[in-house]
Amino acid sequence: QVELVVSGGGSEQAGGSLRLSCAASGGTFSTATVGWFRQAPEKGREFVAAINWAGDSTVYSDSVKGRFTISRDNAKNTAFLHMNNLRPEDTAVYYCASTYRGRPMNVSSEYLYWGQGTQVTVSS
Repeated sequence: QVELVVSGGGSEQAGGSLRLSCAASGGTFSTATVGWFRQAPEKGREFVAAINWAGDSTVYSDSVKGRFTISRDNAKNTAFLHMNNLRPEDTAVYYCASTYRGRPMNVSSEYLYWGQGTQVTVSS
């Protein structure tokens, strides 16, 4: 059974930075595609970024492109979401997810395993 544990959320002012971590146990992390999603109050879950197993293919939503970076360390079974130049509209609960499809995907239904969410709050 794959377990994903998310950490690193918190509060930050606009323009600041945060780094989220997604630590995996069980399964074979080094072969898994990892995605990050977020959900703001009263809104649906939104795709943020995804990375393939090797870390050489990434996909970003237009809303975070150029500000957020997804990465992974397969030796540590951990994926990261580096968030720079944060905006109040980035406020949401952030989730990581994984699956064993080859390419990074932006559709939540393609992911098999989900971590618990972590709150990110950005103030203006």
